[in-house]
Amino acid sequence: MGSIHFDKSDWLDFGVADKMDPFLLALLSYRRNKIDEAIENCTNILKKNAYDQAAWGLKMACMTEEIYVDELENDERGIAEMLLEDDIIAPNARPGTSFSKPISSPKTQSQAIRQFLALLPRSNTGRPLSGVIRSETSNKAGTMEQALRTSRTAKTTRAASSNSARFIRLGTASMVSQKDGPFLNLSRLNVDKYANDPLLSRLLFEYVFYHEGDMKIAHQIAAIATKCANYSDWYWKNQLGKCYYRLGMYADATKQFLSSLNNQKMVETYAYLAKISKRLDQPFMAIEHYTNGLQTFKNDITLLTGLARVYEQLGDDEKSIDTYKNILRQDPNNIEAIACVAANYFYSDQPEVALRYYRRILQVGVNNAELFMNLGLCCFFCQQFDLAISCIERAQNIASDDVVADVWYNTGNVLLATGDTKMAARCYRLAMAADNSHAESICNLAVLQMREGKLGESQCLFHLAIEKGPYLFEPHYNAALLAYQVTLISDFTFSNPLTKPYSLDFDHSSRVFFLSRNFPNYDPNFFAYHSHRTQLQTIIFQLGHFEESRILVAKALQLFPEHFYSKILANSVDQMYQVN
Repeated sequence: MGSIHFDKSDWLDFGVADKMDPFLLALLSYRRNKIDEAIENCTNILKKNAYDQAAWGLKMACMTEEIYVDELENDERGIAEMLLEDDIIAPNARPGTSFSKPISSPKTQSQAIRQFLALLPRSNTGRPLSGVIRSETSNKAGTMEQALRTSRTAKTTRAASSNSARFIRLGTASMVSQKDGPFLNLSRLNVDKYANDPLLSRLLFEYVFYHEGDMKIAHQIAAIATKCANYSDWYWKNQLGKCYYRLGMYADATKQFLSSLNNQKMVETYAYLAKISKRLDQPFMAIEHYTNGLQTFKNDITLLTGLARVYEQLGDDEKSIDTYKNILRQDPNNIEAIACVAANYFYSDQPEVALRYYRRILQVGVNNAELFMNLGLCCFFCQQFDLAISCIERAQNIASDDVVADVWYNTGNVLLATGDTKMAARCYRLAMAADNSHAESICNLAVLQMREGKLGESQCLFHLAIEKGPYLFEPHYNAALLAYQVTLISDFTFSNPLTKPYSLDFDHSSRVFFLSRNFPNYDPNFFAYHSHRTQLQTIIFQLGHFEESRILVAKALQLFPEHFYSKILANSVDQMYQVN
C-alpha cells in the first residue's frame, strides 16, 4: 500500500501549531496566503520584542501583499491628469499616430474590418470595446463634457478627480485600518539606516510604495539603495523609474529604465518603457519598445499582451487579433486573449467559433454575468435556444450594477429577434432605468416607438440617444430617416387630396407618395399634384425642412462611411434640394 505524504504547510491542520516557533508559524501562514493570521503572529512577536527585524520585515511583506497592485496594469487617470496634462507631443496628431485618433482611413483597412469596427460595442467615450474592458480604453477624453462623463456609472454622477489623490486616499485608508494606528511612522523613520540594509530595504520600499503611497519617502529609499549598490542593481533603478513615473517625471523615469537595461535586460523594464510612451501618446515608440523586448524575450506573454493592446487602441484590429492568437499559442489559458479572439469571431458572423472560446473561459473558472451573456448570445445565434435562455437567465441573476444595463439591452435584442416587440421594449426600459445614459437601449426603444406610430416620442428618443452616444451612427441615421419621411409625407399629405382619408396611416401615405412619384400613370390625380410639386419643393427648400435630415445623415456617414442605407438616404435628401 502507498504511504500518505503531507506538505509541510499542512502541519498547521494537525494541532502542531501550538508547539511551533511563532515566527515559523507566521512564515507558513504567509506561504499559505493566510495574510491575516501571519500579521497577527508577527504582531504578537513584536509585542514581546519590538526590535525583531525578521518579524518586522515579514509584517511589512504581509501588509504589502494585501493591497498589492501590478504597476503595469494600474494606469487609470482622472480628469486632472487628462485635461491638465502637458506632456503629449502632438495634440492634433494624424489618424493612426495617436491613441486619440485611431486608424480610420480606407487605404489602411479593408471593408470587412471597417464594418467590424462600426458594429463593435463602444464605451461611453466612443472607443470600441474588445473582449476585455480595461481602464486605459476610457482615457483621452477630448472635451470637458466627455471627461466629466467618462467615469460615470448608473449609481453616481461624480467623475474620478485625480489619480494621485486616489493613491493618497488608499494610503490613508490603509493606516486607519490598523487598530493601534499606523504600523510605521514615516516622519520619524531613519531612511538612511534601513535603506542601507540589503535585507530590509526592498521590503521597506515596497511597503512605503504600495501600502503607504508616499512617493517622497519611497524615492529616498530607492535613491540611497541605488547608491549603496554602486549604481549596478537593475532592481533599484526600476524602482526609481516607478517613483518618477508616479510623480509625473517621465523623462527621468525613461533615463532610469534605459540605464537599468544596460545592467540587466528584464521584461518589466521594456514594459515600463512602453507604458511611458503610451502615457505620452507615442504609440509607435511603445510598439518599438515591445518589439525590442520580444527580440530578447521571444514570445513573452507580458510583452505580447501589451503589443496587442497598443494595436487595438490604434484601431489596427488585424494585427491585434494576430498577436492575441500568438499569445494563445504560448498560453492557451490566457483569458484576455481568448475573450478578444472570441469577440472578433462573434462580430465576424462566426458565433459557433466564438462559442468554443467562451466555453474555454468558463472551463478556466471565470463566473460572471458578462461571460454568461456572451454565451447566451452565441447560443442564440447558433440556434441553440434552450441553452441561450438558461445562460441569459443566469446572467440576469448574477449581474452587478455596472453591467445590468447591458444585460437587459442584450436580452431585449434577443426578444426582438424572436418577434416579441413588447417584451423587448420592456427590456430596453429596464436598461434605461439601470443606466439613463445607455444610448443603445434608447435608440432601439425609439425604433419600436416609431413602429407603433408614436413619431413624436420616437424623435425625442433619437435625439436623446444622439446626446448620450454621439459616437453611434445608428441614432443619427434613424433620426435622419424619420425626419426625412415625416417631412416628405406631411408635405405630400397636405398638398395632395389623394391621401387625406389616410392622413393618419403612415405606411399608406408613404406608399402612395413613392408610387405616385416614380410611376406617373399610377393615378389620374397625379398630374394635379405634379403641377404643384415644383412650387412645393421650392417652399421646402426655403424653409429648410430637410436640413435636419441632411445634417444627421452626414454625421452618420462620418461615423460609418460604408453604411449602404445612409448613402441612399443622403442621395434622396440631396435630390430634394435640386429644384426643377
